[in-house]
Amino acid sequence: MQRWRSHLLTTFSGRDDGRPVWVDALAEGEDAGYFGPGSAAWQVTGGIATLVAGIRALLMQALHPGAMAGVHDHSRYREDPLGRLAGTIRWIVVVTFGSREAARVESARVGRFHERVRGTYPAPDGSPVSYSAGDPELLRWVHLVFTDAFLGCERVWGRPIPGGADGYVREWAIAGELVGVQDPPRSAAELAAQIDGFRTRGELRADERVAEAVRFIRNPPLAPGMMPAYRVLFAGAVASIPAPYRRMLGLRRIPGAILLTRLVLRLVAAILGGQSTSEQAARRRISRLGSPSGHDTPQRPAT
Repeated sequence: MQRWRSHLLTTFSGRDDGRPVWVDALAEGEDAGYFGPGSAAWQVTGGIATLVAGIRALLMQALHPGAMAGVHDHSRYREDPLGRLAGTIRWIVVVTFGSREAARVESARVGRFHERVRGTYPAPDGSPVSYSAGDPELLRWVHLVFTDAFLGCERVWGRPIPGGADGYVREWAIAGELVGVQDPPRSAAELAAQIDGFRTRGELRADERVAEAVRFIRNPPLAPGMMPAYRVLFAGAVASIPAPYRRMLGLRRIPGAILLTRLVLRLVAAILGGQSTSEQAARRRISRLGSPSGHDTPQRPAT
């Protein structure tokens, strides 16, 4: 059991104690952050269903040729997939649990990385198409699929969300604005419509690069003892993806995947134990500030 716990913590944080140095900094700051205890964002981001949501988000992200080109050309996911995962987790956690200043600083770090991610990818007719990770529509696509994945998986495997699905989408719009997304969706209906708009406009594509990414996500270089559980989580992620996108990815829903994933998530939750170190640090900051423990309406980033 302890060996499994160490593998899990190393995978998600890069450290076998599950406490990277930036987590302690979440206790610092002079405000309660954009969200807070009782918020939809705290529940969803702190929930165990995020283990499946991350897989689903990466699969969906790959369907946009610009996003896929950025990953293919600039990401170190083949050489250091866990490092890339840890970097993404860091941004999500800091924005969720950190102070407003910490969230802005972390989002600026992500923005500086985006400035370097640019190039071209081939259009269906072979002509080059320019892309940049800072392009408004690429930023939008990544925000949409991450929001959709975290929301969708919490609804399948998590608890009732404070404020419902609309509450989470409205709160997490702040995270999108912090990295430059213009007018992100603020309801579940808007979220679904914007995602479907990419498909109906023909902006998504399934090609060999997508197939390569799917193969890698299906069989990442994890510790052998973790792979049986990971395969169940992968199957759960696939089962949770709407059928049109599953077909584009060339994936099939396996009967029983939802139930099996629920069992694995319960096992992982039991192994990892209670409240996350990130939430603990955030609560120390809020307690030090004497902030109310209830959840107020999130504040939009300053422009």
